[in-house]
Amino acid sequence: MINIQHLCWTCCAYVVLVSIVMTSNLASAYRVGVGRADCTGPPVEITFMGYAQLSQRGYGIHLRQYSRAFIFEESGKRAVFVSVDAGMMGHAVKRDVIAVLQKKYGELYTMENVVISGSHTHGTPGGFLMYLLYDMTSLGFVSETFNALVRGIAQSIIRAHNSMIDAKIYVSEIDVEDANINRSPSAYENNPEEEKAQYKDNVDKRLVQMRMVNKNNVVFGAINWFAVHPTSMNNTNRYVSTDNVGYASVLLEQERNKNSLIGKGEFVGVFASTNLGDVSPNIMGPKCEKTGLPCDVLTSSCPSGAGACFASGPGKDMYESTKIIATRLYDAASLLLRKSNGREVTGPIGFVHQFVDMTKAEAVYFNPKTREFQQVRGCYPAMGYSFAAGTTDGPGAFDFQQGTITDNALWNAVRDFIAEPTADDKECQAPKPILLATGRATFPYDWQPKIVPTQILLIGDFAIAAVPGEFTTMSGRRMRNELSRASVAAGGKELQVVIAGLSNMYSSYIATPEEYEIQRYEGASTLFGPHTLTIYIQQYKKMIGSIYKNETLDDGPSPPYQDDKQISLMTGVIFDGHPIGREFGSVKVQPLNTYERGDTVYTTFISGNPRNNLMHDKTYFTVEQKQIDGNWTVIATDANWETKFKWERQSTILGFSDIEFSWEIGPNVKLGTYRIRHFGYYRYILGGVYPYTGSTKTFIVE
Repeated sequence: MINIQHLCWTCCAYVVLVSIVMTSNLASAYRVGVGRADCTGPPVEITFMGYAQLSQRGYGIHLRQYSRAFIFEESGKRAVFVSVDAGMMGHAVKRDVIAVLQKKYGELYTMENVVISGSHTHGTPGGFLMYLLYDMTSLGFVSETFNALVRGIAQSIIRAHNSMIDAKIYVSEIDVEDANINRSPSAYENNPEEEKAQYKDNVDKRLVQMRMVNKNNVVFGAINWFAVHPTSMNNTNRYVSTDNVGYASVLLEQERNKNSLIGKGEFVGVFASTNLGDVSPNIMGPKCEKTGLPCDVLTSSCPSGAGACFASGPGKDMYESTKIIATRLYDAASLLLRKSNGREVTGPIGFVHQFVDMTKAEAVYFNPKTREFQQVRGCYPAMGYSFAAGTTDGPGAFDFQQGTITDNALWNAVRDFIAEPTADDKECQAPKPILLATGRATFPYDWQPKIVPTQILLIGDFAIAAVPGEFTTMSGRRMRNELSRASVAAGGKELQVVIAGLSNMYSSYIATPEEYEIQRYEGASTLFGPHTLTIYIQQYKKMIGSIYKNETLDDGPSPPYQDDKQISLMTGVIFDGHPIGREFGSVKVQPLNTYERGDTVYTTFISGNPRNNLMHDKTYFTVEQKQIDGNWTVIATDANWETKFKWERQSTILGFSDIEFSWEIGPNVKLGTYRIRHFGYYRYILGGVYPYTGSTKTFIVE
């Protein structure tokens, strides 16, 4: 006899069990989209952002800029992470990207669920941050740079949106040796002994990789976070370059997108910035320019007559060093993709975002020296004397030295003429001697931000802490540890946390309070005083708690709207001209008849100004091989490592320009017949911009 009651309970239990299992599966069933877009800024005449050198104005392209977007969706909730080949990210850029997306998709993408992180290359055009100190060396705001970033970032997200598929997400890690060093070891050493004892190295050697796998177990996307400054290309470089991390991204995508041109192919892979504040790729270390002897550890200075102190390596020049560091990063990431399953990420999507006025923020700080808790606060932004000294990656001007904790009457007089700090500013920022009271400088508009965005993306048990600046090694370690502990305290899982540096807005550096005391470059550039990190840690702990407690945080105060106050001293392209009897695209210098592998091909064209059209998702040059059927196949563009182009104005009055293109013939280039084509636009003196093309004679690689 069948027990109906027992059967019903069994059925109900089974239904409940199936429901739980299905719900559990849904909670970790992701849809993921990846997208890439060209966001190259004006490659000529615009000063690069990073080294603050007016003389570092672009004259061509070595590596194009790309924006790479990753969209994660679970149970209808989306989070977006974007890594951009740019010095950093600006609030106005993100604001306008969100506006583009909302015009197309409504409220699907917002300030809250989109993170945009700059790679921090120092070899791409500036003028897009809308704060005077940051745009000053670019001669103010540069609309061409700004618009190129907005367009490219938005396009990469749109392409990711259109490529959403069911996927699994895995995270794995690997140590990368001989790819980074600490450029401010004396500051790092001032951190508590018990804290330093927890770590083997004074920089993070761990590369963290998140990869996305489709239902056929094919990897179609990967984000790699590794702490290193993209400053292998030094401040003498004048080619647009995405530096070591940009080239590592290209190498990874070339491996996965067989037979595709740079910037094409379904696989999207990137090396994104993290806590790189005090981390240099110049692993041969700082030496005195003329003697080759080590610099002073604290001040990074050299004896009189010994030249400047700068770091270099591991190659014989900046190109070789860039390639070596990039290859080491690529090798590690490629190995993880091929050999490591990693751990699967499971759980819901979460996100939180809040603006914070750092000049009004307060926090509680545990002082490891006194073993007491104390109330601390943020300060009005200010830059210290050591900021002007620069770093060993790019020394500054005059006789400023790192580690300076005393001021100078002459420089103080200059400072006070610009904007005088209050007595409270000086007390709050101590022991930093204030060189620029940027928080008090508002003419013609704000010099540096006071209100900053804070944001976390949660993808299962993997947290991306998007921070608006450059965290040092130990600052990043503290943030990661505190966030993971705060998650558990709020009733959530123990999180794996990565710091996504230079996200959403740029506000310079974030050193630990102990590093701040030493006033190396990073401490002197920590805007909001010695407890900037303390405030950030408290803020991010509050935010992670709000996710698990399902609390809604208010938006916070909005950053000021400064678009209408922007000043630009950059002139536009007035007109282009060409010599009588020679048209745009004419070849001035033809290639030789024959070359061998390892040779470099040089050719020169009569050209217009490359600023007339930035050729997004296109190219100014192609290297083409002739096929058996007589057709031509493009094998390289201006985005390849092996190619460069240099533009030069021959006559400003007549508007004449030349553009030189070079192609290094690699060891795997097929033998055969080749040509080089140039694509450009010229601006007619009576108005209008018009296209032109040119082609060299054919030549043989034998």
